[in-house]
Amino acid sequence: MSPAFDPRSLPLIRQLRDADTTARGATAQSRRSAALQPRTHGREPVKSICPFCAVGCGQRIYVEDGRITQIEGDPDSPISRGRLCPKGAASRTMIQSPSREYRVKYRPPRATEWRELELDEAMDMIADRVIASRAAGWQEETEDGGKLKRTMGLGSLGGATLDNEENYLIKKLFTALGIVQIENQARI
Repeated sequence: MSPAFDPRSLPLIRQLRDADTTARGATAQSRRSAALQPRTHGREPVKSICPFCAVGCGQRIYVEDGRITQIEGDPDSPISRGRLCPKGAASRTMIQSPSREYRVKYRPPRATEWRELELDEAMDMIADRVIASRAAGWQEETEDGGKLKRTMGLGSLGGATLDNEENYLIKKLFTALGIVQIENQARI
């Protein structure tokens, strides 16, 4: 049996009775909404940094049963002061998306289907191709006999998610390989 209707529980009556002229206080709450708790209630966040660009906004990540339940901006971060852009706020999907690939996929030339590779095999393929491209485009000297020791067969264009330290290491590695076309987007 449902409880009897009480006209004093109507929001308009409560608004007039409690002098809540804007109806944004207790007047706007029902018993059900007053009992609601945020999904992060009672959970301690893990502090992290957003992986999307070189800004490095602070994140508070809430985890339950090994899965991320909520990502918020970290108000203690001197960089973002609790704010996140839409990409940072949606970064949970980067980890838990049903369309995320967890295995290396490879489609050989002229093939119509992808096949899965072990990580070691894929890394060996990449290393072999870097060595072959470097050798094919290697220039030992100029036409005048000046020393060059560079390759024009490889280049690097780093993405915005790389920070300055990562770009520094990439630059060092590729320069040691003789690669001269190296660019990045760490400009923020």
